[in-house]
Amino acid sequence: MATIQVRIDDSTKAAADSLFSSLGMDTSTAVRIFLSAALDFGGIPFTLINRKHNDRILLDAVNYRKAGGEFWTAEQSLEYLHDAIKKGCEHGE
Repeated sequence: MATIQVRIDDSTKAAADSLFSSLGMDTSTAVRIFLSAALDFGGIPFTLINRKHNDRILLDAVNYRKAGGEFWTAEQSLEYLHDAIKKGCEHGE
């Protein structure tokens, strides 16, 4: 059997231990579950996001709106999609 060692700060370790204990397991078991899920999934078994990228997108949207830009409603978006699909069908696409 192999051993994996990971260095993390004390507060993260304590918080993780507390969380996993509340779920009825220790941190080692949680890590084994994560590794098994990653192998079953064929990658990281949850979505990874770049919050700074999302923050930039939101800030750009706020600035766009402040500058007088308008956003489509859900109905306008659906109408655009239906029109695009119809045009694609007319051209044999």
